[in-house]
Amino acid sequence: MADWFTGLNPILQALLATLFTWGVTALGAAQVFFFKTINRKVLDAMLGFAVGVMIAASFWSLLAPAIEMSEILGGLPSWIPAVVGFLLGGIFLRGIDLVLPHLHADMPTEDAEGIQTSWRRSILLVMAITLHNIPEGLAVGVAFGAVAFNLPSATLAGAVALAIGIGIQNFPEGAAVSIPLRREGLSREKCFRYGQLSGIVEPIAGVLGAAAVLRMRPILPYALSFAAGAMIFVVVEELIPESQSDKNNDIATMGTMIGFAVMMMLDVALG
Repeated sequence: MADWFTGLNPILQALLATLFTWGVTALGAAQVFFFKTINRKVLDAMLGFAVGVMIAASFWSLLAPAIEMSEILGGLPSWIPAVVGFLLGGIFLRGIDLVLPHLHADMPTEDAEGIQTSWRRSILLVMAITLHNIPEGLAVGVAFGAVAFNLPSATLAGAVALAIGIGIQNFPEGAAVSIPLRREGLSREKCFRYGQLSGIVEPIAGVLGAAAVLRMRPILPYALSFAAGAMIFVVVEELIPESQSDKNNDIATMGTMIGFAVMMMLDVALG
């Protein structure tokens, strides 16, 4: 790994890593300049891939290290921080889900969730994707912040592997935002702008996550499992139902298997 990156402050490392994941989202969103539509089977495979990456990252990069750190730090039984943090992550995302106006793909505008608003349908669709980019950025930020404590289960290579995995699944995710927006009648430029904009929360969440764990070491296991719980909430509440809504169950499932395998490979090989 490059010496210049290794020597950076963890917050700056988190910022650069999440700028990378945001950039990959933008690359995916740029596919709207080349394609007018996206095949539903391809979309479901991509969504399934994102599911697999996020599930694998939740365990290999977040929950397992959280349990190991709890054992090293001592005090409470090692499973308590993992369970508490995991459930709080889900509760946090549920709270945002209830407040933030958003609309899942292929749903009528009147079924928008969150507080009532006069926002256009296109904005509501983008907000749905933005919502599940929050835990992704948070996960990367917390992983880089954890490296500063020199614990065996928190390595820079592991944090980089997590950022790469999140980045890989952000490419199809960006396309899955921008291309469907073309069906809403938006120009290609607006579709791209909205598609990449959905990933801007990742650098913000990443920096906040890294800063939080650097200031408060005892919360580290809770923070890692919190990010895992938030990601699993998004997977179960949104991605899995959406990937199988068009009855392409086998395609979506195989995408999930591949995504899980890719993230597991990255974490084990690099971390």
